[in-house]
Amino acid sequence: MPIQDLLCWLLILTASLTLNPHAFAQNEWVVKEKVRIGGEGGFDYITADAINHRLYVPRSTHTMVIDADSGKLVADITGQRHNHGVALVPELGRGFISDGAGSIVVFDLKTNAILGTVPAKDDTDGIIYDKGTGLVLAASGDEGVLITLKADSDPKVMTIDPPIVLGGKAEYLASDESGKVYVNLEDKNQVAVVDLKERKVLAHWLVAPGGSPVGMSIDTMKHRIFVGCRNPQKLIVMSTDDGKLIANLPIGAGVDATRWDGHQVFASTREGQLSIAEEKDGKFEIVQTVTTGIGTKTMDIDTLNHKIYLPTAEFEDAKAGARPAIKPGTFMIVVVGRR
Repeated sequence: MPIQDLLCWLLILTASLTLNPHAFAQNEWVVKEKVRIGGEGGFDYITADAINHRLYVPRSTHTMVIDADSGKLVADITGQRHNHGVALVPELGRGFISDGAGSIVVFDLKTNAILGTVPAKDDTDGIIYDKGTGLVLAASGDEGVLITLKADSDPKVMTIDPPIVLGGKAEYLASDESGKVYVNLEDKNQVAVVDLKERKVLAHWLVAPGGSPVGMSIDTMKHRIFVGCRNPQKLIVMSTDDGKLIANLPIGAGVDATRWDGHQVFASTREGQLSIAEEKDGKFEIVQTVTTGIGTKTMDIDTLNHKIYLPTAEFEDAKAGARPAIKPGTFMIVVVGRR
């Protein structure tokens, strides 16, 4: 291309970007829609199945299976007392629901029928699947232990392994899929590092300058964990090699979840701020904050279709010293996507 033509093309491109500021924002995240679901019960961790376009939403006493494309209810798995999260094991065709009343419910991913109920520990909360070991891992807050069970066991006679004592109130967790799992200890302001093969705690890492760690996700490629802290309100980035603090970033109030999509890290908060951070020139920084609405404290990411799902509802006016009650029938899912 002649130099004159190249200069002319660059001038046209510069002018078009100046006249169209949205050209700079094509990669920004925005609220795409609010899908009204309704139904009774509270809500906690949401789990997205990107391959099958399903959302799994615990609603206190039942778990809703929702079509992610249409928002329609596919199935409703009943029989829980105080559920928290869902772990999916697609290679086995099974899902696992943590019930804080002291059990883990096993169900079929195709039929959504319950296959078995495994006695666990009180306050069984955050739950994930560790593909590297074939174990379902769950955190028990009140008991302060890590629960493990073999995902491929016969669900009719399945039992948990001897729990691993963590030394604090466990909340959420992440696995490097190479034998180690990292568990937030909310009351100790620490992350417990567990060796699954040796079945013991290797270390406790302080999350300072953050505190009350609850949200957790991991970048297994670069060996980092992302910890959402409530008090002080921080997104903490730590090395999984030695617990070294890499970054601490300010976020909104009431964080409950963090997620990593391979490029950016997200922190969702009860006050309705979705903080998005990424690494630039070796330093993490908040690059965007999306207003998602009050109550959007948890989330999950569909990395294949670049969508973030955040459950919430409309709320009554809060009474002194208590959380605001959910208005009946107002449960919804806020969908965030690229502009």
